[in-house]
Amino acid sequence: MTATLKRILNDLRQAKILVIHPKDEDGAALVDHLRRLGCEVRAAWPPPATIPGDIDTVFVQVGEAPTDAMVSLIEGANAAVVAIVTYESPTSIKAIIDLNAHGVITKPLRQLGVLTQFALARYRYGYEGRLANKVRKLEDTLKGRRTIEKAVKVLVEMNGVDEETAYKLIRDQATSKRVALVSVADGILAAQEAMRAFGFGISAQAGQKRPNDR
Repeated sequence: MTATLKRILNDLRQAKILVIHPKDEDGAALVDHLRRLGCEVRAAWPPPATIPGDIDTVFVQVGEAPTDAMVSLIEGANAAVVAIVTYESPTSIKAIIDLNAHGVITKPLRQLGVLTQFALARYRYGYEGRLANKVRKLEDTLKGRRTIEKAVKVLVEMNGVDEETAYKLIRDQATSKRVALVSVADGILAAQEAMRAFGFGISAQAGQKRPNDR
C-alpha cells in the first residue's frame, strides 16, 4: 500500500457521517458498509432539522420531490455531500446540482463505487475549502492595499509630502510598533474620521510652510 493510499484510507476512517435515507434495505446496507470501513456513521429519516456540527460527510437521497428544504439543510452544514439517486432524470440532476454534491452514487446500492465516490467527495470538499481560503486571503490583501493607499493620501494632504515618503512613514511606524502596515493605516483613517466628526478638515496644503513662516 502506497503512502498516499494509506493517507486517503486513514482520512476516510476518521470521517463522521450522516446518512439521510429512508429506513429500508438500501439504507441499512449503506450504513453497514460505511461502518465496516471504520467510519462513525449515524442514520436519520426523516431528514433532521439541522446537521450536527461534528458531521463532516453527508450521504443524502434525492428524488422527485422538491429539494428546497434539503438544499437549505445542506447549505447549513460544513460537510462533503454524496447524493444518492434512484435513476437519472432532469429533476434528480437538478437536485444534485442544487445540493452542490461532491459525489454521486446510484441505486440499487452496490458496494462497488461507494468508496470511490466517498473519497472523491471528501477530496473535492477539501479542495473547495482550500480554494475559498486562498480567495479570502487575496480579498483581504486587496482590501489592505486599498486601506494603505487611502492612508498614504491622507498623510500626503496632512504633511505635504510625496506618496513615497508617506508610505515610508507608515512602514516605519509599523516596524517600530511591530504591527502590520494595514493596522497603522487603519489608525490613520480612524483619526481622520474623528477629526471630521469634530468639524476639522484637512487642507491639501497642511503641513507645508508658507513663504512668511519662520
